[in-house]
Amino acid sequence: MKVLMINGSPRIGGNTSVALAEMEKTFAKNGIETEIMQIGNKAIRGCIACGTCMKKGQCVFDDAVNEAAPKFEAADGLVIASPVYYASANATLIAFLDRLFYSTGFDKRMKVGASVVVARRGGLSATFDELNKYFTISSMPIASSQYWNSVHGREKGEAEQDLEGLQTMRALADNMSFLMKSIALGKEQFGLPEQEPHVFTHFIR
Repeated sequence: MKVLMINGSPRIGGNTSVALAEMEKTFAKNGIETEIMQIGNKAIRGCIACGTCMKKGQCVFDDAVNEAAPKFEAADGLVIASPVYYASANATLIAFLDRLFYSTGFDKRMKVGASVVVARRGGLSATFDELNKYFTISSMPIASSQYWNSVHGREKGEAEQDLEGLQTMRALADNMSFLMKSIALGKEQFGLPEQEPHVFTHFIR
């Protein structure tokens, strides 16, 4: 089994990396393969609603989004990690996620998702809620931990002092591993839930 981990921080080896590294060790203990993509330091523009992805099967902007798409499709789970800016996720990460989720037409149902947020002090729960919405619109179960999936630290490496936060990361990775394995067994025995044709409405009618 495999988990794709998206690091939305622009800092190489920063506190977001500390949180993901703690999860990575726990995934390895559970026999789960991981791959980390650091996208917070890349030039990633937002979606322009051109609709090209509907025809080409990939985003018109050929950058890290199209690189991540096949990795996401092959993965059993997705971890999204972000530093907190103004009680929100890194803008580069949001641009990446908007385009990744919109431009990929493959079935995301029952891939397990988890969001991780890192901050000096506040805005963690708002960012956590923001990132989880990508999973819930895609029928992706969300893995939880013993606390909200957050780690504290400002200067590089300070997150290593947040012992409760690191324990939360380990519990999250353990729970996510169990959930992915359980879903794999369920799919093998029962298959995926039958899906109705999608009904689209607008608030004006």
